[in-house]
Amino acid sequence: MTLKIANAAYVITLDAQRRILSDGAVLVEDGRITRVGKTAELKDVPADQTIDATGCVITPAFVNGHMHISYAHAVRGNFPDDFVGRERLREVFRLQSAMTEQEEYATSLLAIAELVKNGTVTFVDPGSTKYVDACLQAYAEAGCRVITGISLIDTPGDLHLPCFPTDQALQRTREFVHRFDGKLDGRVRAWTMPFSPDTCSSELISGAKRLADELGTWMTVHHSGGWTASLRDTGALGSNVLLAHAAGIDDGEVELIADAGASVVVCPSTTQKEGGGLGTRKVPELRARGVAVGLGCDSANSSNFLDPVRAMHALAVGLKDGRRDARVISAEQVLEMATIDGARALGMQDQIGSIEVGKQADLVLFETRTAEWRSLLDPVNNLVYAADGRSVRTVVASGRVVVENGRVVFADEAALAEQVQHMGEDLLARTGARINRGRWPIV
Repeated sequence: MTLKIANAAYVITLDAQRRILSDGAVLVEDGRITRVGKTAELKDVPADQTIDATGCVITPAFVNGHMHISYAHAVRGNFPDDFVGRERLREVFRLQSAMTEQEEYATSLLAIAELVKNGTVTFVDPGSTKYVDACLQAYAEAGCRVITGISLIDTPGDLHLPCFPTDQALQRTREFVHRFDGKLDGRVRAWTMPFSPDTCSSELISGAKRLADELGTWMTVHHSGGWTASLRDTGALGSNVLLAHAAGIDDGEVELIADAGASVVVCPSTTQKEGGGLGTRKVPELRARGVAVGLGCDSANSSNFLDPVRAMHALAVGLKDGRRDARVISAEQVLEMATIDGARALGMQDQIGSIEVGKQADLVLFETRTAEWRSLLDPVNNLVYAADGRSVRTVVASGRVVVENGRVVFADEAALAEQVQHMGEDLLARTGARINRGRWPIV
């Protein structure tokens, strides 16, 4: 199958030279990019399918480095503004523990639909999916790439998450990696996923890192300031480690992360929504030290949106305002974080993250013949500061069109949304959960 996309106003390649091609075209064969150039250069190249991208800006598909995918849509919007932190997490995971297999499948598919129609094709689910076999079907239908695992905890706590003795937790992960790594023609990767240093013993986290080394995979862990040195001391930092959030780290921890070659993913909209400031204020310092820093949306009841363009905007303006410096980060840098640097943060930069020959054909076409995009003089600036995911017209995943005219092709989104609505209402009723109807009366 060959696909040609032609007549694009701009193709933002994110290649090594960061070229932006005007009147650009991309040729795809068997799911991979085989040519990138001007429309005139590819004019006479035949293709099984041609997409006229007139008026469009094309970018690489986005990479979401931290995305609890499988449960949030059923209770999205149920938590008021003052229901935050540990209190919110306890309720989040209590509700998830009561979900059925069918409920988790449906909420996962709806979440993936939201991600994909906003331009995300690759995401990391940090071990929060219970029914992975069922959700594998959702991944197959959507054509997405997912990094997943099982959440490891060996310290009893209040989060309603499965807890196992250390050796058993590690054995479960070994079995998970052997079973799921490489599924769906390699679109599924399995990592080790200790939940966090306050829910895991140092033996579990260091054991998860050793297991990742042994199995040739990666580890991700929820992380915040004050824990970096202990991770280093127990051998749990390295070039195959992704630190999620990394909120509140200081300059010394930046150096430890950089020296270890570890990666970081930040979720700016979550920390901002909960009044946590910028979360990771040290993004510029991390980047200056060569650390791969990616972006995440966390979940639909943490940040409450799964739009990578809004996440880019949140980080860009948040850092500028919080550090009182408009030059602290640029539109180009946050776009790198959502694409090529996000891919590098997952060790996937050779496969995705830029529009280059040989890479997977994961592409997003933004319709720019709209008010929010004009005048179209600097496409990167307009993308980050003026647009959002609602202007996505087409998304291609491994050469397969998965979003067409702004609608996902792998699901009836309206019917699925109605199904999840009923599931959410039923979940709240049978668990006796506090139901938030807002502060104003609904009559």
